Amino acid sequence: MEDIKKAILEFAETSKKTKFYFKDLEKAVQKILPDAKARQIKKAATELINEGKLIYFSTGSSTMYGLKGRGQTEDH
Repeated sequence: MEDIKKAILEFAETSKKTKFYFKDLEKAVQKILPDAKARQIKKAATELINEGKLIYFSTGSSTMYGLKGRGQTEDH
């Protein structure tokens, strides 16, 4: 689980975009950890949100993820 969380954070920090869909996270993690399942990635992303490292960003029709403090978020 820690490997997946690390991969998510690395992707979030190095991505050109500040907000991304779950599918983007999934692809990025599976590049590094090909055996990672979608359910594990979702669980890791939720833990990162609970830890305050990631945030949800709702566009109304879909939910995106963002790295807390990067880009325009509700904190700014």
